Amino acid sequence: MRFMMIVKANKDSEAGVLPDEKLIAAMTKYNQELGKAGMLIDLAGLQPSSKGARIKFSGEKRTVIDGPFAETKELIAGYWLIQAKSKEEAIEWAKRAPNPHGEGEAEIELRQLFELEDFGPSDAIEKARELEKDLKKK
Repeated sequence: MRFMMIVKANKDSEAGVLPDEKLIAAMTKYNQELGKAGMLIDLAGLQPSSKGARIKFSGEKRTVIDGPFAETKELIAGYWLIQAKSKEEAIEWAKRAPNPHGEGEAEIELRQLFELEDFGPSDAIEKARELEKDLKKK
């Protein structure tokens, strides 16, 4: 099972404040532990929403909205993509993470990814499987 551990943004992450050396060291150690356990697929911190955009869909119409975005609690500051045997194992690893914002309040949201096996058979799913195989070759 794949899970995304989503780090929620705060005022500092949205202001572009980089983590201090102590937090970087703690995160690096944690990331190494995830890697040694064979669980780590990908990870990254995200730039503030002021450097991003949203694309709003309304039928066939697309509207681009440039950042920054007001609701910090709804924004993402970073993520880990992990492979776990169960939701419980993923939760245990998320609980071991250093506080993503160093001090004070922080939140990591855990979400399981859909797998192609979750969907019934169809031509579209078969094409998606082919694409997935091609991506793994790269």
